[in-house]
Amino acid sequence: MKEYNKLVRDRIPEIMINKGCKPVTRILNDEDYLNELNKKILEEVNEYLESGEVEELADVCEVLYAILNLKNVSLDEFHKIRLEKSEKRGAFNDKIFLERED
Repeated sequence: MKEYNKLVRDRIPEIMINKGCKPVTRILNDEDYLNELNKKILEEVNEYLESGEVEELADVCEVLYAILNLKNVSLDEFHKIRLEKSEKRGAFNDKIFLERED
């Protein structure tokens, strides 16, 4: 028996069954789901930082989409928020590294 105790993608139990495993799962309430999504986004960011692989960024994005969906924020609304913030404060295109304030 192996313990996981973590949020997984929707098809993981099916994949495990097809490999002869017997996954034990439960459906989370919204509060627990958000807590697990918050843990998952950190996990995925750390995996990206360790590997540098774009595939890990896709995982980060998938978790981000799930959080937005849970918070009833559409992708259009999210992109509008992002663009407004970018227009007001800029993006990260100019590679500016702030060292100090004298």
